[in-house]
Amino acid sequence: MKQVIILESNEAFARELASHFSTQEGYTICGITDDGAEGVKLIEQHSPAIVVLSLFLKNLDGFTVMETARREGRKADFVVMGNFADDKIINRAISLGAKYYLMKPVAAEVVADRVAEIAGEESPLPAREAVERKRAGSLDERISNIFISIGIPPHIKGYSYLREGIKMAVEDPHIINNVTKGLYPIIGQRFETSASKVERAIRHAIEVAWNRGRIDAVNAIFGARVYIGTEKPTNSEFIALVADKLILESMV
Repeated sequence: MKQVIILESNEAFARELASHFSTQEGYTICGITDDGAEGVKLIEQHSPAIVVLSLFLKNLDGFTVMETARREGRKADFVVMGNFADDKIINRAISLGAKYYLMKPVAAEVVADRVAEIAGEESPLPAREAVERKRAGSLDERISNIFISIGIPPHIKGYSYLREGIKMAVEDPHIINNVTKGLYPIIGQRFETSASKVERAIRHAIEVAWNRGRIDAVNAIFGARVYIGTEKPTNSEFIALVADKLILESMV
Protein backbone atom coordinates (compact mmCIF):
# COMPACT_ATOMS: atom_id res chain seq x y z
CA MET A 1 0.00 0.00 0.00
CA LYS A 2 1.27 3.46 -0.92
CA GLN A 3 1.03 5.96 1.92
CA VAL A 4 -0.16 9.39 0.79
CA ILE A 5 -0.26 12.67 2.68
CA ILE A 6 -2.44 15.53 1.49
CA LEU A 7 -1.36 19.08 2.33
CA GLU A 8 -4.06 21.36 0.96
CA SER A 9 -5.33 24.76 2.11
CA ASN A 10 -8.83 24.26 0.65
CA GLU A 11 -10.63 21.96 3.09
CA ALA A 12 -13.35 20.95 0.63
CA PHE A 13 -10.82 20.03 -2.08
CA ALA A 14 -8.69 18.14 0.47
CA ARG A 15 -11.76 16.06 1.39
CA GLU A 16 -12.51 15.48 -2.29
CA LEU A 17 -8.96 14.26 -2.89
CA ALA A 18 -9.09 11.96 0.14
CA SER A 19 -12.46 10.58 -0.96
CA HIS A 20 -11.14 9.92 -4.45
CA PHE A 21 -8.08 8.05 -3.17
CA SER A 22 -10.24 6.01 -0.78
CA THR A 23 -11.97 4.47 -3.80
CA GLN A 24 -8.67 3.46 -5.40
CA GLU A 25 -6.80 0.28 -4.52
CA GLY A 26 -3.23 0.54 -3.29
CA TYR A 27 -3.41 3.82 -1.35
CA THR A 28 -3.59 4.70 2.33
CA ILE A 29 -4.19 8.33 3.36
CA CYS A 30 -2.05 8.78 6.44
CA GLY A 31 -2.60 12.50 6.99
CA ILE A 32 -4.48 15.56 5.82
CA THR A 33 -3.76 19.13 6.90
CA ASP A 34 -3.73 22.74 5.71
CA ASP A 35 -0.80 23.57 8.00
CA GLY A 36 2.73 23.33 6.59
CA ALA A 37 4.35 22.85 10.00
CA GLU A 38 1.95 20.02 10.75
CA GLY A 39 2.68 18.62 7.31
CA VAL A 40 6.39 18.42 8.11
CA LYS A 41 5.54 16.43 11.25
CA LEU A 42 3.27 14.09 9.29
CA ILE A 43 6.00 13.43 6.72
CA GLU A 44 8.51 12.76 9.51
CA GLN A 45 6.07 10.45 11.31
CA HIS A 46 4.82 8.39 8.36
CA SER A 47 7.57 8.63 5.71
CA PRO A 48 4.96 8.59 2.93
CA ALA A 49 5.70 7.52 -0.62
CA ILE A 50 3.79 10.49 -2.07
CA VAL A 51 2.82 13.95 -0.83
CA VAL A 52 0.11 15.93 -2.62
CA LEU A 53 1.08 19.48 -1.77
CA SER A 54 -0.37 22.96 -2.23
CA LEU A 55 2.15 25.80 -2.20
CA PHE A 56 -0.13 27.93 -0.03
CA LEU A 57 -0.34 26.51 3.50
CA LYS A 58 -0.57 27.88 7.03
CA ASN A 59 2.64 28.62 8.96
CA LEU A 60 5.02 27.01 6.44
CA ASP A 61 4.53 27.28 2.68
CA GLY A 62 4.89 24.34 0.32
CA PHE A 63 8.43 25.22 -0.68
CA THR A 64 9.56 25.18 2.95
CA VAL A 65 7.88 21.81 3.46
CA MET A 66 9.75 20.37 0.49
CA GLU A 67 13.04 21.98 1.53
CA THR A 68 12.67 20.51 5.04
CA ALA A 69 11.83 17.05 3.69
CA ARG A 70 14.81 17.17 1.36
CA ARG A 71 17.15 18.37 4.11
CA GLU A 72 16.01 15.55 6.39
CA GLY A 73 16.54 12.96 3.66
CA ARG A 74 12.88 12.08 3.09
CA LYS A 75 12.27 10.05 -0.06
CA ALA A 76 8.70 11.16 -0.76
CA ASP A 77 7.66 12.16 -4.27
CA PHE A 78 5.72 15.42 -4.45
CA VAL A 79 2.79 16.32 -6.66
CA VAL A 80 2.65 20.11 -6.31
CA MET A 81 -0.38 22.31 -6.94
CA GLY A 82 -0.11 26.07 -7.37
CA ASN A 83 -1.85 29.14 -8.73
CA PHE A 84 1.09 30.55 -10.65
CA ALA A 85 2.49 29.68 -14.06
CA ASP A 86 5.78 31.49 -13.46
CA ASP A 87 8.79 29.53 -14.75
CA LYS A 88 10.83 30.29 -11.62
CA ILE A 89 8.16 28.84 -9.36
CA ILE A 90 7.72 25.74 -11.50
CA ASN A 91 11.48 25.15 -11.80
CA ARG A 92 11.97 25.64 -8.08
CA ALA A 93 9.26 23.10 -7.29
CA ILE A 94 10.83 20.58 -9.66
CA SER A 95 14.30 21.18 -8.23
CA LEU A 96 12.97 20.41 -4.75
CA GLY A 97 11.55 17.06 -5.80
CA ALA A 98 8.22 17.75 -7.48
CA LYS A 99 7.35 15.07 -10.02
CA TYR A 100 4.49 17.19 -11.33
CA TYR A 101 3.39 20.81 -11.03
CA LEU A 102 -0.36 21.19 -11.54
CA MET A 103 -2.07 24.52 -12.08
CA LYS A 104 -5.12 25.23 -9.95
CA PRO A 105 -7.99 24.78 -10.37
CA VAL A 106 -7.33 21.11 -11.06
CA ALA A 107 -9.70 18.15 -10.87
CA ALA A 108 -9.17 15.52 -8.19
CA GLU A 109 -9.13 12.90 -10.94
CA VAL A 110 -6.17 14.60 -12.63
CA VAL A 111 -4.23 14.69 -9.35
CA ALA A 112 -5.02 11.01 -8.81
CA ASP A 113 -3.84 10.17 -12.33
CA ARG A 114 -0.49 11.86 -11.71
CA VAL A 115 -0.12 10.05 -8.39
CA ALA A 116 -0.94 6.77 -10.12
CA GLU A 117 1.77 7.41 -12.71
CA ILE A 118 4.31 7.83 -9.92
CA ALA A 119 3.05 4.93 -7.82
CA GLY A 120 2.79 2.63 -10.83
CA GLU A 121 6.55 2.26 -11.03
CA GLU A 122 6.55 0.07 -7.92
CA SER A 123 3.03 -1.33 -7.90
CA PRO A 124 2.63 -5.07 -7.07
CA LEU A 125 1.50 -6.13 -10.55
CA PRO A 126 2.08 -9.36 -12.45
CA ALA A 127 5.61 -9.45 -13.84
CA ARG A 128 4.82 -8.51 -17.46
CA GLU A 129 2.39 -5.73 -16.50
CA ALA A 130 4.80 -4.41 -13.88
CA VAL A 131 7.53 -4.16 -16.50
CA GLU A 132 5.19 -2.28 -18.83
CA ARG A 133 4.17 0.13 -16.06
CA LYS A 134 7.78 0.73 -15.07
CA ARG A 135 8.74 1.33 -18.69
CA ALA A 136 5.84 3.79 -19.08
CA GLY A 137 6.83 5.63 -15.92
CA SER A 138 10.44 5.82 -17.02
CA LEU A 139 9.38 7.07 -20.45
CA ASP A 140 7.21 9.79 -18.89
CA GLU A 141 10.15 10.91 -16.78
CA ARG A 142 12.54 11.00 -19.74
CA ILE A 143 10.08 13.02 -21.82
CA SER A 144 9.46 15.42 -18.93
CA ASN A 145 13.20 15.94 -18.50
CA ILE A 146 13.49 16.86 -22.18
CA PHE A 147 10.58 19.28 -21.92
CA ILE A 148 12.06 20.95 -18.84
CA SER A 149 15.45 21.31 -20.52
CA ILE A 150 14.08 23.02 -23.60
CA GLY A 151 11.55 25.17 -21.75
CA ILE A 152 8.12 23.62 -22.30
CA PRO A 153 6.24 24.40 -19.06
CA PRO A 154 4.06 21.69 -17.43
CA HIS A 155 1.05 23.94 -16.90
CA ILE A 156 0.09 24.42 -20.56
CA LYS A 157 -2.25 21.94 -22.26
CA GLY A 158 0.19 21.24 -25.06
CA TYR A 159 2.62 19.72 -22.55
CA SER A 160 0.34 16.74 -21.84
CA TYR A 161 -0.79 16.39 -25.46
CA LEU A 162 2.77 16.50 -26.75
CA ARG A 163 3.96 13.96 -24.21
CA GLU A 164 1.11 11.63 -25.17
CA GLY A 165 1.96 12.04 -28.86
CA ILE A 166 5.61 11.21 -28.28
CA LYS A 167 4.71 8.09 -26.29
CA MET A 168 2.43 6.97 -29.11
CA ALA A 169 5.22 7.54 -31.64
CA VAL A 170 7.64 5.51 -29.51
CA GLU A 171 5.18 2.61 -29.45
CA ASP A 172 4.32 2.94 -33.15
CA PRO A 173 6.71 5.13 -35.18
CA HIS A 174 4.47 4.82 -38.25
CA ILE A 175 1.76 6.93 -36.62
CA ILE A 176 3.86 10.03 -37.27
CA ASN A 177 2.91 9.67 -40.93
CA ASN A 178 -0.74 10.17 -40.04
CA VAL A 179 -0.87 12.86 -37.37
CA THR A 180 -3.97 14.66 -38.68
CA LYS A 181 -6.28 11.66 -38.98
CA GLY A 182 -4.54 9.38 -36.52
CA LEU A 183 -2.49 10.89 -33.73
CA TYR A 184 -4.46 14.10 -33.03
CA PRO A 185 -7.90 12.42 -32.89
CA ILE A 186 -6.62 9.68 -30.56
CA ILE A 187 -5.09 12.23 -28.18
CA GLY A 188 -8.26 14.30 -28.38
CA GLN A 189 -10.35 11.28 -27.45
CA ARG A 190 -8.12 10.50 -24.46
CA PHE A 191 -8.30 14.07 -23.16
CA GLU A 192 -11.92 14.64 -24.19
CA THR A 193 -11.16 17.45 -26.63
CA SER A 194 -11.04 17.98 -30.38
CA ALA A 195 -8.22 17.04 -32.75
CA SER A 196 -7.90 20.68 -33.86
CA LYS A 197 -7.40 21.85 -30.28
CA VAL A 198 -4.76 19.17 -29.77
CA GLU A 199 -2.90 20.34 -32.88
CA ARG A 200 -2.99 24.01 -31.79
CA ALA A 201 -1.94 23.25 -28.22
CA ILE A 202 1.04 21.15 -29.35
CA ARG A 203 2.08 23.85 -31.81
CA HIS A 204 1.84 26.44 -29.01
CA ALA A 205 3.99 24.30 -26.66
CA ILE A 206 6.74 24.06 -29.29
CA GLU A 207 6.51 27.79 -30.01
CA VAL A 208 6.88 28.57 -26.30
CA ALA A 209 10.19 26.71 -26.17
CA TRP A 210 11.50 28.36 -29.33
CA ASN A 211 10.39 31.83 -28.22
CA ARG A 212 12.44 31.36 -25.07
CA GLY A 213 15.56 30.94 -27.16
CA ARG A 214 16.38 27.42 -26.02
CA ILE A 215 17.88 26.39 -29.38
CA ASP A 216 21.24 25.50 -27.82
CA ALA A 217 19.49 23.29 -25.26
CA VAL A 218 17.56 21.55 -28.03
CA ASN A 219 20.72 20.89 -30.03
CA ALA A 220 22.53 19.68 -26.90
CA ILE A 221 19.79 17.15 -26.18
CA PHE A 222 19.88 15.68 -29.66
CA GLY A 223 23.67 15.75 -29.85
CA ALA A 224 23.77 17.69 -33.10
CA ARG A 225 23.01 21.14 -34.46
CA VAL A 226 19.47 20.28 -35.51
CA TYR A 227 18.09 23.82 -35.57
CA ILE A 228 19.54 27.29 -35.93
CA GLY A 229 18.21 30.78 -35.32
CA THR A 230 14.42 31.12 -35.30
CA GLU A 231 13.91 27.96 -37.34
CA LYS A 232 11.47 25.67 -35.57
CA PRO A 233 10.04 22.23 -36.36
CA THR A 234 6.50 21.29 -37.25
CA ASN A 235 4.53 19.27 -34.72
CA SER A 236 5.20 15.99 -36.51
CA GLU A 237 8.91 16.78 -36.94
CA PHE A 238 9.37 17.50 -33.26
CA ILE A 239 7.40 14.45 -32.11
CA ALA A 240 9.36 12.23 -34.50
CA LEU A 241 12.68 13.72 -33.39
CA VAL A 242 12.05 13.14 -29.68
CA ALA A 243 10.51 9.69 -30.22
CA ASP A 244 13.47 8.60 -32.35
CA LYS A 245 15.89 9.73 -29.66
CA LEU A 246 14.01 7.78 -26.99
CA ILE A 247 13.82 4.65 -29.16
CA LEU A 248 17.58 4.77 -29.84
CA GLU A 249 18.30 5.26 -26.12
CA SER A 250 16.28 2.15 -25.31
CA MET A 251 18.37 0.09 -27.72
CA VAL A 252 21.69 0.81 -26.01
